[in-house]
Amino acid sequence: MKASVNRIYGNPSVLNIEDIPKPIVSNKDILIKVHSSGVNRTDSGFLHARPFVTRFFSGLINPRNLVLGCEFAGEVVELGADVSNFKLGDKVFGFDDNRWGGHAEFKVIDASKSVALIPKGVSYESAGVAGEGAHYALSYIMTMRKLGVKRVLVHGATGAIGSSAVQLMKHEGWYVVATSTTKQMSTIKGFGADKVIDWQKVDFTQCGERFDVVFDAVGKSTFKACKKLLRQKGVYIATELGPHAQNVWFGLFSPLFELFGAKRILFPLPINNQAIIQELADRLADKSFTPLIDRTYPLDAIKEAYEYVETGQKVGNVAIKIN
Repeated sequence: MKASVNRIYGNPSVLNIEDIPKPIVSNKDILIKVHSSGVNRTDSGFLHARPFVTRFFSGLINPRNLVLGCEFAGEVVELGADVSNFKLGDKVFGFDDNRWGGHAEFKVIDASKSVALIPKGVSYESAGVAGEGAHYALSYIMTMRKLGVKRVLVHGATGAIGSSAVQLMKHEGWYVVATSTTKQMSTIKGFGADKVIDWQKVDFTQCGERFDVVFDAVGKSTFKACKKLLRQKGVYIATELGPHAQNVWFGLFSPLFELFGAKRILFPLPINNQAIIQELADRLADKSFTPLIDRTYPLDAIKEAYEYVETGQKVGNVAIKIN
């Protein structure tokens, strides 16, 4: 099969299109003929092995998984002996940051993991980029549900996580203020945001409103800068570690801040299971969530796709057409 392979860590130049054997299907696996995937921040981070801690999961010296691509959409073409929840010909999508493999013509995944049926009327291209940013967004939303949230500010609503978060939060019935680039203001408003702030023209921390949660979907702000936006007992949640990993350290002391009724940071770990991908399938089906796609590249141009993602200029998702 044809696949994008990286045998060493590095920039997109280390990627090569190669013919490699199809993955072997075990009793609990399904084999998927991949039609679409994406290139995202997760893929880029593991390509470069940044931060360094990723090497403890992906290989200390060289990558254990030669084919990246954590999100995928395609057709089931082979079933393991113990699989009963899928059948041949099923159209499926999902997220897999364990075995990866979305940047290839075929990939395997345990049928009990983060994979679900694509709803009718949803294209492979759209489903192929519905796994990464949206699964992170929904993971954080699950934490917010426990907080009794009613008002949220999403910083960085034009990214894969942020654009998903706005839509999924509006499905929760929350009041959502989002920050956006000038060009994407109308797009984010179309996703249901109650108010959109152009962060390129104004300081969003001076908006004068207060929120139960400030969700930094791009990791480009800090708790200190956003603290003024939080109500008493309000929570700051970010998708990145923050300067000197401060979001992790503040998160560890969050129970103490909560005890004294103070504003605090939460740094919840993302959830990766079949229940979360099924919830995303439900949102795709009822059209309360549609992935925002910036560009689509063929597999042969995957280096260019990574290079574009790494400019930091992408809007929503970058899709890869494979089969």
